[in-house]
Amino acid sequence: MVDLGPDRALYSISVAAEVTGVNPQMLRVYEQRGLVAPHRTDGGTRRYSANDLELIRDISALVDTGLNLAGVEQVLRLQAENDRLEREINRLRAARRAAAGTGDRTR
Repeated sequence: MVDLGPDRALYSISVAAEVTGVNPQMLRVYEQRGLVAPHRTDGGTRRYSANDLELIRDISALVDTGLNLAGVEQVLRLQAENDRLEREINRLRAARRAAAGTGDRTR
């Protein structure tokens, strides 16, 4: 069975541009700035995943609010850090619950 998950790079730059409403030149700029990293085929063709398309939509929405690409980069960095911290909090809560379940009352 073929994997069609959200990480699978299936979409060409022209399709990504059409689906997201962001022109191909701007998609290249996003890539140059490190905001999005499409997969490259052996021939060098960009291929975007569903996750990439969602990220492009998020970037576009931030730009539409008036942020420049440096601001967008900072917002994305802060969002990634927030996600990391939430995962850490969840891990620590799970460890605390597991410790409480084994009789360890350390809190």
